[in-house]
Amino acid sequence: MAARAGERLRLGRVVCRTLPALALALSLSAGSAVGAADADQLKPYQATYHGIWKGMTVAVSHLRLDQTGDTWTYSSRSEPRGIGHLASGVFPPLQESVVRVMGAQVQPQSYKSMGGSPSKNTHLIYDWQTKRVTGTYEGTPVDLPLTPEMQDEASVQLALMVALLAGSPPSRFQLIDKNTVREYNFARDREATLQTPMGAIQTVVYRSQKANSPRITRFWCAPDRGYVPLKVEQTIGDDVQWTLMIQSLTRG
Repeated sequence: MAARAGERLRLGRVVCRTLPALALALSLSAGSAVGAADADQLKPYQATYHGIWKGMTVAVSHLRLDQTGDTWTYSSRSEPRGIGHLASGVFPPLQESVVRVMGAQVQPQSYKSMGGSPSKNTHLIYDWQTKRVTGTYEGTPVDLPLTPEMQDEASVQLALMVALLAGSPPSRFQLIDKNTVREYNFARDREATLQTPMGAIQTVVYRSQKANSPRITRFWCAPDRGYVPLKVEQTIGDDVQWTLMIQSLTRG
């Protein structure tokens, strides 16, 4: 039973990191390796990914980007598969961020995440008049100064997308983490041909790394599919922690 409990905890720690990384991956989806695109190319889409751990699919994630008037909504719904049920409560079943795009800048309006239990839920409200973000993050009260660089684990995908479309790729970004923020750096890594359920596709690979962290997350973004990431993978050295692999994509 001790071994099973250890395996449950380890899986939970691994899987719970997948959605924040995928939020970053989707943020890179509109970036161009050969030049800036027009900001009007920001389009709604739907995508499905398999979450893979130790060669096994442990989750299926359905992601959407929708536009309603002058706001955009990014949402993800995840379902455990197989031994993914061991991670119940740590792999968020739902994430949703509502943002407003102001020129080349994204202003998050609200964020919520359902973590499988009340103690894992997050709800944030951004007040751009008072310049404060308030709410609760997994049971921790949040009250932080609101700056243009601040994003949550979902809105960051649009913040980076808009910046890349505007031809001003950022070298770093900040995410809210309970009542603090954490900083990430990212850069272009290489080009690669990726084998997918949709065939062999040319991609540009980006990498992201949190300051002082040994973990590196890479994103395989496809130019001929609006730079939507087809694969996301996190490693520590040569050890693959987890992989997200696209299964389907619909744009526009």
